[in-house]
Amino acid sequence: MVSMYPYSISKIANELIETCKLKGLKIATAESCTGGLIAGSLTAISGSSAVFERGFNTYSNQSKCELLNVSFDDIVTFGAVSEQVAGKMAEGALKNSPVHLTAAVTGIAGPDGGSPDKPVGTVYIASACSDRETLNKMFLFEGDRDKVRLDTVKEALIMMLLQVVD
Repeated sequence: MVSMYPYSISKIANELIETCKLKGLKIATAESCTGGLIAGSLTAISGSSAVFERGFNTYSNQSKCELLNVSFDDIVTFGAVSEQVAGKMAEGALKNSPVHLTAAVTGIAGPDGGSPDKPVGTVYIASACSDRETLNKMFLFEGDRDKVRLDTVKEALIMMLLQVVD
């Protein structure tokens, strides 16, 4: 199988798709810094339409509020790149979709936009599941913009897989 994604990402995406097929689960994504790459990695798998429902590309703060019900107060208080906002994005995608599982990402892919508190490579990933607690984790990835974004995709897929593997 030839894919535009690295083998490690394609392998995890395929495992997630197959696991969700077996369990009858549907997936949605809510992406900021990856701009649809997580959804792309899933839909690159033949047969993913049995599992993948939709993706929200919420790059702007306004889109996070309008499409995912993220509170503007949370964005002001914690920042768009925060554990709180990632969690709200994942939960908003779950609420606004007929799915069982979501992943959400928000971060600073670089090369600009970092700060001492949140340097380039800071990414928050959350996964919400209809019958489990929301998982939320902060990562500090190294490398250029493409590497940060691909590392984010890989970790988001792993987090979703952890939600559905018994």
